Amino acid sequence: MKIVIPDGEGPIGIYGFARPRPERAEELERLLLSFVEPTRAEPGSWQYQVHRDASDPTTLVFYELWRSGDDLRRHLAQPDLARFQERRMDYLREDLEIHWLRPLSAHAPEELQRQDS
Repeated sequence: MKIVIPDGEGPIGIYGFARPRPERAEELERLLLSFVEPTRAEPGSWQYQVHRDASDPTTLVFYELWRSGDDLRRHLAQPDLARFQERRMDYLREDLEIHWLRPLSAHAPEELQRQDS
């Protein structure tokens, strides 16, 4: 799966589902969690969260909110993320399910607005 970010201006959100192979579930969880702090420090990263699905604890859910599609493209080009994209099926029992969001009410927290300017 090649991730194609929709065209458009302004903030963009993404949520997705990662359904790991049972024998790689803990490893995938650790890997996704290892992306949290570095991603939150990237320019344009407004939110980056990893969750466990409450109704299906084998499924991991991620949510991201970015200032722009360009910021998200730079994020996905980071070596660790590019490596994960290449090897994701080693961890997953089916490919990532990704949904794109165009926020209607998004705004960066005040401290991020200062960093982004």
